[in-house]
Amino acid sequence: MKRCNWVTCDPAYIHYHDLEWGVPVHDDRTLFEFIILEGAQAGLSWITILKRREGYRKAFADFDPEKVARFTKKKIAQLLLNPGIIRNKLKVNATITNARAFLEIQEKFGSFNAYAWQFVEGKQKHNAFTYTDQLPATSKESDAFSKDLKQRGFKFTGSTIIYAYMQATGMVNDHLVSCFRYHEVMEN
Repeated sequence: MKRCNWVTCDPAYIHYHDLEWGVPVHDDRTLFEFIILEGAQAGLSWITILKRREGYRKAFADFDPEKVARFTKKKIAQLLLNPGIIRNKLKVNATITNARAFLEIQEKFGSFNAYAWQFVEGKQKHNAFTYTDQLPATSKESDAFSKDLKQRGFKFTGSTIIYAYMQATGMVNDHLVSCFRYHEVMEN
């Protein structure tokens, strides 16, 4: 099987690429999970985060935004000692801030899904790249999404992070056209 050439031989990467990356996500909890994970990834490799994903799941209440929004200073102090996550104080604090802002969006829009997908007019955007170096770091959609998130109080949601978020959650299909997943993802 031909995969996107950014995929290494690491089983976690292969699993993520083959089963998740680019598949449209409409579940709010999973959308919240990727807000946390993409923000944590800033400045790091994605494999670093994938290998800590279970640690994040345990540390952040199985990605329940209502529980995360109630984390106390004591809980934050515990998280900063947790080797299962990236122990960056700004990123940990941003997760709690983002959980609170996430809940506000759910309240206003009925779901985070309804809010997020409006930036791609409710349907997956399909690119048709043949080389990895053609993949953009941002798009006009990620610029608008990022700007709106920041206005709503989100942290670690710059346009590059949000473009990666959009790829991860299937708002955009950036599998290379030679990749076996390109057409499979389009069918979802």
